[in-house]
Amino acid sequence: MQSLLLLATLTVLVGVTLTVPAQEKRVHHQRDLSDHAHDDSHGYQYDHEAFLGKEESKTFDQLTPEESKTRLGKIVDRIDTDKDGLVSHSELHYWIKHRQRRYIQENVDKHWKEYDQNKDGKIAWEEYKNTTYGYYLNDEFDDVDDKASYKTMLKRDERRFKAADRDGDLIATREEFTAFLHPEDYDHMKDIIVQETLEDIDTNGDGKINLHEYIGDMYTPGDGESEPDWVQTEKKHFLEFRDTNKDGLLDAGEVANWILPGEVDHADNEARHLIHETDTNKDEKISKKEILANWNMFVGSQATNYGEDLTRKHDEL
Repeated sequence: MQSLLLLATLTVLVGVTLTVPAQEKRVHHQRDLSDHAHDDSHGYQYDHEAFLGKEESKTFDQLTPEESKTRLGKIVDRIDTDKDGLVSHSELHYWIKHRQRRYIQENVDKHWKEYDQNKDGKIAWEEYKNTTYGYYLNDEFDDVDDKASYKTMLKRDERRFKAADRDGDLIATREEFTAFLHPEDYDHMKDIIVQETLEDIDTNGDGKINLHEYIGDMYTPGDGESEPDWVQTEKKHFLEFRDTNKDGLLDAGEVANWILPGEVDHADNEARHLIHETDTNKDEKISKKEILANWNMFVGSQATNYGEDLTRKHDEL
């Protein structure tokens, strides 16, 4: 009987773990177009996710070169809204922004079905709290090792939910729930993003971020491991650019300037990058021919890259 009770308890805990909010909701930095580094010398995964969206890029990863090119051609026709046979910067910029908005909406759709328990088209705080943390709030789980961390997460979620809930009724509309899941896209959520970032990185609890904490959030050296060059670069950025008042610490204002630089438009930068790399006749627009000639930058698949590697190795032999 005891073993059956233990099994049932573990089953519940596994279920609870799966309902904890996705990690994309724990914001530290301004959301980029991809989680991959933007370094074309090491591949085009950043460009793929920026151009296609994170989920759609996974689909293209499974396609043959012929299928990828065919689908890319159809996408180009959709991007070329004025039908002049050329993709301008503004058309490409709009497309990339559209793909990012679609990713956000699909992400909200996935969570919405899970949390709108009474199917009334809204999500009350109680619905969200009980679905996500309900079992951890029960006294019978007081001995769970990570209960304290879940209680901390609960407080943070409640604070963020209330900030997203503009009318203060503790019931989120779809727009309010989107702000809750993706606060980096809403001006009125910026203070929450800064506060959460400070809490996560400020390990000594003084309300500010020192150089050790700043680097420690990004890099932990292994035994006998030499420090990478980029760490020295980040230290220089901290001292010369991030710490604007030169007191050796980042306060809330300096953190905001670091993680929420309002002038950065990743979609605009990516549109300019793609045009610069593929505009062979330098007319500042790209034709379908130019795009398809560089299809691997836009939609190239992992399977294709693997095949090219095999061919290259064979030729080298």
